[in-house]
Amino acid sequence: MDDAPLTPLDPAYIKVARVHGLLAMLPLLVGAVAIELADLLPPGLIFAPLALIAVLLAGLMPVRKWRSRGFDMGADRLRVVKGVLFHADTVVPFSRVQHIDVEQGPLERTFGIARLILHTAGTHNSSVVLPGLAHADAVAMREAIRAHLQREAP
Repeated sequence: MDDAPLTPLDPAYIKVARVHGLLAMLPLLVGAVAIELADLLPPGLIFAPLALIAVLLAGLMPVRKWRSRGFDMGADRLRVVKGVLFHADTVVPFSRVQHIDVEQGPLERTFGIARLILHTAGTHNSSVVLPGLAHADAVAMREAIRAHLQREAP
């Protein structure tokens, strides 16, 4: 069951992760340029390392993050796998699902992807988030899980 091949996330997830990485680094890069222009330190001392970090955050890490994630939706459960450094393999039985959300931020909406969020009974890890789904796929998965819950309801 857990050796089933994983479905990869939508490739647009890489683009969204790249934009997030660039937006996170933008204030630091602007500050580094200001320091460079003020001639307070030797040229490149601040900007060069920050530019390298920006390349890693926006260029390489999104692809590694995308490759490390996947999911498998069975008839009665959803398996979500993630992790570049720390690996997590989570199986959510549909019988534990309390409610289901499909969410999109502005960048996700621009690139046509969404997050499927399963809220489960319990306190530890009570929400499982599956990002990087095509919006139509996230909605279809939500409806399939909801239909399963309605069939199983007493």
